[in-house]
Order: sequence, then C-alpha cells, then structure tokens
Amino acid sequence: MTITSEEFTRTMARVPAPVTVATTVDASGRRWGFTGSSFSSLSLAPPLVLICLGKSASTHEAFTTAGSFMINVLAEGQADIARRFAASGVDRFAAGDTLPMELGLPGIPEAVARVACALHRVVDGGDHSVLIGRVVAAHVGEDAPLVYYDRSFQRPVSVAETAPGAAVW
Repeated sequence: MTITSEEFTRTMARVPAPVTVATTVDASGRRWGFTGSSFSSLSLAPPLVLICLGKSASTHEAFTTAGSFMINVLAEGQADIARRFAASGVDRFAAGDTLPMELGLPGIPEAVARVACALHRVVDGGDHSVLIGRVVAAHVGEDAPLVYYDRSFQRPVSVAETAPGAAVW
C-alpha cells in the first residue's frame, strides 16, 4: 500500500508545528534565512536539534555548508516575518527585524526562543536535508508561540482557557 503525496500532505497539515525562522551567515558575510516548521529537539546529551530544509531551496547550500545557524521560534504576532522568510525573490532581511544575537547570527529579538547551533551533521531526508545542530547558546522569551496548523497560522490556547467542551483551536 502506498500513500499519495496529496494524502500525506493533507494528513501532516493536521499536525501542529512550531513556526521558525532559521538564519545563518555565509563565508562572504551574506545573511540567509528560511521559514521552517519541521523543527524539533533531538538529544539532550549532547544537546541537539534538527530542522529540515528542501534540497531545492535557494538557501540550501548556504545552510549545509555553514559552520553555525540559528533557529528563531516565532511569537504569535510574527506571522508577517514567517511569510517574508518563506517568500522567494525578496530581501528577507530588509525589514530590519533581525539583529546580531547569539554567536553573532541574525536573530529576532522578540522570538519566543532562539537556539544558536554549530552544524553537527547534514542527513539525507528524501527531498529535504535534515540539518542537525549542536546547541551552543539559547534564549527564552516571554510570548506565546506561533503555530502552523491546517495550513494556517494559529495561536495556541490553553485547555484551561477554553470553556468545557469547546474546541481548543
């Protein structure tokens, strides 16, 4: 039995995911970034995280050859940043909302969390590369995170905040 790409995509759209912007700087000093939702912790000892990047992405070479990268977990009010870093053919850094942060990497000061990583390994993941980063610095903010669910940006709501029997989303 084989699942179609449409069935797989529709199924995975029902899985809530964090919205992140990954950033790096190449050897020439050029900043690179992309929006990603396939982000997860991987290991505690050593501290590792992973994020997936399409092999056809314009940022692929920069990230797979960089010595370090940063994951910015976006806050609920930062959907515009997610959209910009997902767009093609635009200067993703033009808005000026990234600043040199941990390791001197472009970071988003108001992000819910920032995780600065040394590139640990790049693993083949079909049409994506899995970037595994060893966490060397982190920052935790105060805001609620932005979540991607059912092909749209959402704000998570605590079950305690909802009325009995009400939908959480």
